[in-house]
Parts: sequence; C-alpha cells; structure tokens
Amino acid sequence: MNIKSLLLGSAAALVAVSGARAADAIVVAEPEPAEYVRICDVYGAGYYYIPGTETCLKIGGYLRYDIGVGDLFGIESEDKEDHFNRIHDNYNDTYFKRMRAQLTFDARSETEYGTLRGYIATYFQRDSFNNLAYTGDSWSDTQSAWALEHAIIQLGGLTIAYTDSLFETLTDSAGSVINDDIGVNYTPGKTHLIAYTFDAGNGFSATVGVEEGSGELYTIDSYVPHVVAGASFTQGWGKIAGVIGYDSVYGEVAGKVRVDVNVNEALSLWVMGGIGDGDKLNYYATWGGDWAIWGGGKYRFTEKAALDVQLAYDDAETFGAAVGVNYELVPGFNIRPEVAYERVKLIGGGHEDGWGGYLRFQRSF
Repeated sequence: MNIKSLLLGSAAALVAVSGARAADAIVVAEPEPAEYVRICDVYGAGYYYIPGTETCLKIGGYLRYDIGVGDLFGIESEDKEDHFNRIHDNYNDTYFKRMRAQLTFDARSETEYGTLRGYIATYFQRDSFNNLAYTGDSWSDTQSAWALEHAIIQLGGLTIAYTDSLFETLTDSAGSVINDDIGVNYTPGKTHLIAYTFDAGNGFSATVGVEEGSGELYTIDSYVPHVVAGASFTQGWGKIAGVIGYDSVYGEVAGKVRVDVNVNEALSLWVMGGIGDGDKLNYYATWGGDWAIWGGGKYRFTEKAALDVQLAYDDAETFGAAVGVNYELVPGFNIRPEVAYERVKLIGGGHEDGWGGYLRFQRSF
C-alpha cells in the first residue's frame, strides 16, 4: 500500500465518522420568549397580572414611627409585682415610641359571580419600652408584637373575613385624626364575620351579617351569633349611613347613625350618634350610658396639607377631642402632629382630665 492510498483511506474514514456523529447531534431548542409583567388597570393603580394567570395583585403597606408625650400618650411610671414578689419599675415616663411595619396583599379576578378578592394585612411593631403583662404563671414582654389585622375573602357581595366589626365599618369608623377613639370608643374591635352586601348601583347599599364577637365576655357561647345589619346612601353631597347590632350573648341591641356632608372641595363635616345601654354588658354599645355622639371635619388647605378635628361625648360625661395636621412632605411620606384632650367623670364624684401630644411619620407604598 502506498502513501497515497493510505491518505485516501484515512480521509474516507474521517468522513464516515463525522457523518455518524452529525446524525446523533443534539439540537438545542430556542428559548421561549419571556413573559413580562403586565399592568392591570381594572382595579386602579398598583395592580399587575400574576404571570400565567388572569389574577391581578397589588402589594402595599407602610413604615410608621410614632412618638407620644403627655398624660394620654406618654409612659407613666408604674410599679408591678410578679408572683415572686419582685417589683418591676418603669422609670421612662416621658416619650412613648413605636415603629410599625405593615404589609398588604390584594388579589382580584373576575368570575361569573362577580369579583373574587383576597385581602391580607399584617404588621410587625416594636415599642420603646417593656410593657410587662401577667399571663397567670409568668410575666410576658409585649415590647415586640405582630398581628393579622385583616384576612378577607370576597366573592360578589359575599364577605368571609377576620376584620373590623360591621358595627364599625358600615358607618365608616370615626374621623380622620390619628387618635379617633379618644374619650368615647365607637367600635367593638375585630371579629370573625360572614356578611352579604346588596349594591343597588345608585348609591344605595345594604348589608346583613353575623359575627363571633371577641374576648372572654363577648365571644358567642352558643350556636347563635351576633347579628349586624346596616344600610347607606351616597351621593355627591355626602353620605348617610346607619347600623344596628344585636348581642346574642346578653340579648342587647345598639345602633348608630352617621351623616357626612361635603361642604365644598376643601371642607367636609360629619356627625355620628349612638344609642344603646352602655351601662350593661353589650358587645356593640362601647360607650358609657345610653347614648354617645361624635363629630368633626377635615379642611384641606392645599393638596398637601389638611386639618383634622374630632370631638366626642357620651351619657357618662366622658369628653374627648383631637386636633391634628396631615402634611404630605413628598408623595408617599406624611408627617402628622396631633394634640388630644380627655375628660372623664370619676365614680366617686368629680372629674379627671389629661392632655397628650402625638407625632407620626409614615412612609406608605
């Protein structure tokens, strides 16, 4: 065999091997185009479609720093004795401070039965002092805390939730001051509830619901729930709303009526009255005596600054007042100074009063 033949044979062998390898080669599939987040403007600003679904999601919350001083909001020195007869002293009777971080998740989609919504709000907070609470066998430190504020499922007019009582929300809570419960309380707090709302589409809506109550005294102790019913009518001039709550544990009833008036673009006023025997155990009559009244308003000086005022008085001669300013320094960052006053009638006669100052910094997103 000569050199020419050897070279030709080697070349043929290489061609054959190369052909075989080419036949077995792996073809890499081209990557699928990335699915970018789509904006969902059906429910307002801040929503986007969860990739691969038709569900719109909005994530929000705030960071809040509060400072309180005075008789109402400062920290009073107090001696506390535990079950080992040890005294716990709190010498900080000046500033109260709290940092709170809240997160909210709001998911919505459309169905044949209406809008399906899921809403979650939770917060974590840190106070500036150790507030010791006796739990029965030990003292617990409540300096740090977290809570599930709201967990709401809605489908059309149906609501299943752990949230504020309907006795509060159907009359839009109280005013826009920070300390809106100063003096006279207007709400029984948070509870488990099931409710249905009928919306007529012309400004009229009506709601009926059942609630579990809360706490040792007011949580239902049978299969009969608390019952709440209310209605509202909203127009350009303002709103009128009313609510009735039946406490199934004690067989007591309480009600509230509220009127809001938009005087002009800058000024809005409101007044709310409550009736129900607050001297008896009643989940919904959270005030003292047979009646209570709240009122206040908001005056917007500019697009960034507004004045908030609220007054409250009840049949037990408790009086509360709060005045504050809400100033938006830049979009998403508000500064809110507030002054409050409370006067309470003592059981043995006479009155006791106190002042307090509050300052809030809040970054919302």
